[in-house]
Amino acid sequence: MSLVSRLVDVDDRAVTGRHTAPFAPGRFLGTAMEHVSLRVPRTARTARAGDVRRGLERQRFDTVEEIAVCEGERLVGLLDIEDLMAAADDTPVGAIMDSDPPVVAPGTDQEIAAWRAVGRSESSLAVVDAAGRLLGLIPAHRVIGVLLDEHEEDIARLAGYARGAEPARTASEEPLLQRLRHRLPWLLVGLAGALLAADIVAAFEGRLRDRVVLAFFIPGVVYLADAIGTQTEALVIRGLSVGVPIRHVFRRELLTGAIVGAVLAALSYPLILLRWGESDVALSVALALFAAASVATLVAMILPWALHRAGLDPAFGSGPLATVIQDLLSIVLYFAIAGAVVVAVPPR
Repeated sequence: MSLVSRLVDVDDRAVTGRHTAPFAPGRFLGTAMEHVSLRVPRTARTARAGDVRRGLERQRFDTVEEIAVCEGERLVGLLDIEDLMAAADDTPVGAIMDSDPPVVAPGTDQEIAAWRAVGRSESSLAVVDAAGRLLGLIPAHRVIGVLLDEHEEDIARLAGYARGAEPARTASEEPLLQRLRHRLPWLLVGLAGALLAADIVAAFEGRLRDRVVLAFFIPGVVYLADAIGTQTEALVIRGLSVGVPIRHVFRRELLTGAIVGAVLAALSYPLILLRWGESDVALSVALALFAAASVATLVAMILPWALHRAGLDPAFGSGPLATVIQDLLSIVLYFAIAGAVVVAVPPR
């Protein structure tokens, strides 16, 4: 028997179900096929609404939120149950069905499949093979379940846990030594970055001695670069988790970072000039903000992508690593620009 049974003749029966041989569920874990309902109502586009309604009364299905409209084994549309119930008896199915429903392959990642259903505001999501043959429907409650599970997992990862709510609860009760082992490595990376940042600042000690006002703006430049990078990083990681390739967001996000940097630069220059009255310092801070914002955006995109390509979870390492890298680059850019722009005050 084929995976999808043939439609019976419309004159004899307007709706038919599907019975399939069992498949190995382990093969489809985490994919659309894991959540598919195999016994679903199907009909033809030439069937009449009244016949389809009567056909539903004589059978039991896993879900009746949508009726699959097929030509042979190939899916050609989905008919919403509300539209079916509201249609006149002699209305052909082809006139009230969605002829372009969202479909996914059986091996599609479950989160990508769920978001595709939500994006099209459909009650069900059709799973088809490479030839367009219907394999089954994913009902709404399954879509919601996938989204809730993935949301829980994402929140747990952002909190620094491995996966799901149970590991999160376990981690909150773990012994002291395990807590230290899970947290210290990332903090040591941050410590190394802090020491390197101190060396960079020390290298510009002479410039700071001449114009101590330059030191006032180091925290602001570093913080704003981190904030911009965090926004980009969250967007990229979220996109990667639902199958959005980095090339789809790279150009627009890089342009966004540059525009944000330009806006911050334009706002900071007159404010610093008005408050401190030093145009060269105001210009160096404004240029540093623009450069740091652009570079932070670039780092926040490349690092999660690189970890993802390496088979690592970008939600774990990209945050701490990106912060260290962005801080160091922001300080270097700030002092490099200040060294070129700020005029040394002659000793008195």
